[in-house]
Amino acid sequence: MSKISHLSQIHPDVKLGNNVTIDPFVTIYSDVEIGDNTWIGPNVTIMSGTRIGSNCKIFPGAVLGAEPQDLKFGGEYSTLEIGNYVTIREYATVKRGTKARGKTVIHDHVLLMSYTHVAHDCIIGQHSVLAAFAGLAGHVEIGEYVILGGYAAVHQFTKIGNHAFVRGGSLVTKDVPPFVKAVRDPIYFSGVNVVGLRRRQFSLEETQAIQEVYRVIFSNGLNTSQAIEYIEEKMIHLPHAQIIVDFVKSSSRGIIKGKMLNGHKVETTW
Repeated sequence: MSKISHLSQIHPDVKLGNNVTIDPFVTIYSDVEIGDNTWIGPNVTIMSGTRIGSNCKIFPGAVLGAEPQDLKFGGEYSTLEIGNYVTIREYATVKRGTKARGKTVIHDHVLLMSYTHVAHDCIIGQHSVLAAFAGLAGHVEIGEYVILGGYAAVHQFTKIGNHAFVRGGSLVTKDVPPFVKAVRDPIYFSGVNVVGLRRRQFSLEETQAIQEVYRVIFSNGLNTSQAIEYIEEKMIHLPHAQIIVDFVKSSSRGIIKGKMLNGHKVETTW
């Protein structure tokens, strides 16, 4: 059985799983589904089109599934899809999609800390973390096991690859390739995310191979196209090289650059 406070307003067509807890002063609109063992804390608002999986925790003040903050939104039907074991902390806001994609998606085991914002049509991969006050503009794609530091802001249509780390306060205006650390404003490549890869149990050989690939991209004096051509010819057999090449080749905004000082490239400390 679910435990629902009589001080909350729940639309009669809401679909609740088993053992759902809804605390006081929650408002849930029509066309909402909530999975088993999920807790909805006080003063949460969940709007139409929201789907929440099992074993999630939604903390006080969060607003989920509200209309996109997009002037092109014309009231079309869209959804917000939240996976299992997702934690959304105090006063986070997550918008549903527009006709461009039709949905905003947050995959399993994601943590959105306090006051984070996820705009329309975003996708966040599993096990990723957005620290407090981080914000995503529309159509952003975040890979798996990504860490986005506090107060980081991500430009619309930007992509961040798997296992990347973005330092707090960074302004992300270019795509961030997988496995890297990206910092500051203007954002730049500051090395491979060695600590994150170690925590994810990447082997030393895998990490060193990733570093070799990024040396070609960021430290060999080649432009991006030349670097990718070189990697495809001579290094594509290395672990994860194909993942990096595919990400860079599919980037529509272009990837972040290496560190620059007074207009000159600075060698990355590996």
